[in-house]
Amino acid sequence: MSPIAPALELLTAEIAELTAQFGRRVDVAALGVTDRAGQLPLSAPGLRSPNGACRLVPAADGWIAVNLAREEDAELIPAWLGCEFGAPPWTAIAALAGARPWRTLVAEAQDLGLPVAGVGEVASDGLAAPLLKLGVGATRRAEPLKVVDLSALWAGPLCGAILAAAGGSVAKVESLGRPDPTRTSTPEFFRRLNGGKADVSLDLRRADGRAVLRERIAEADVVITSARPRGLASLGLSVEAAFAANPGLVWVAVTGYGFTGEAASRVAFGDDAAAAGGLVGWSTDGSPQFLGDALADPVTGLAAVVGALKALAEGGGVLVDASLAGSAAGAAAVCRLRRAA
Repeated sequence: MSPIAPALELLTAEIAELTAQFGRRVDVAALGVTDRAGQLPLSAPGLRSPNGACRLVPAADGWIAVNLAREEDAELIPAWLGCEFGAPPWTAIAALAGARPWRTLVAEAQDLGLPVAGVGEVASDGLAAPLLKLGVGATRRAEPLKVVDLSALWAGPLCGAILAAAGGSVAKVESLGRPDPTRTSTPEFFRRLNGGKADVSLDLRRADGRAVLRERIAEADVVITSARPRGLASLGLSVEAAFAANPGLVWVAVTGYGFTGEAASRVAFGDDAAAAGGLVGWSTDGSPQFLGDALADPVTGLAAVVGALKALAEGGGVLVDASLAGSAAGAAAVCRLRRAA
């Protein structure tokens, strides 16, 4: 059984009930989108994440999760820790992190855009994603639900997959210059997440491509993104302008630590965000252990769907603020895994 089964069961039951009200009940388990078993090489969880990119490392006063998920992340280690260039990154981290407070390590990593989290730094009592009222709302348009899915990787596309299964007309919009990495890294999982969507490729480096994107958002019932606010700004997208043009819009923002507030610029992926939310196990010697593969992603994707459906039922004009760390913290509370690091 999955260590987050209680959280997944609560969310999937709520999705079944809400989608039935939209006319097509969705059985999330049948979609095969809440785990990546068999889709990529995964080892048993421990101090290393199953995909091997993230590790739990002791700091002077607690534990941190360091995720070298992207090629450029390893290149940032000398600037983060002040070590020599060319040193093996994990060797340098093991040698130097233990002498520094975890908050200092996290803050300095954040300044560099490096996904590092304090284990258990985020707390939440429940699974619900915050719903922020940003538009006046409007009467729902005729069926089918029109969804623009700009997200990539796992949590955001999972949200779009369920809306498609519920009968929504979902367009997966990808930038010609930056397609979804899962299209090539895990093609079968990509198909599960995106096979029910229309493929739309736009050159978002060009003004005309960005103009087409804005037009699609103005006509949509739901838009799903996984970019931080400054990333959206680089595409010429403004949440405020979108709600002004489309007052009944539901904008699902999947981010690491929330779309608003001081942590909106923080980078996160599923494993380090799970650790941030305390979604880890603890061994008898007091060290944390990963419990599974990028567990923050499926929880966040399901919580985003619930938020979107509730927002639609209320007439829209809502931003669903679905954060990986916040969802992980909610799952840790539901699964009774929460403890102070």
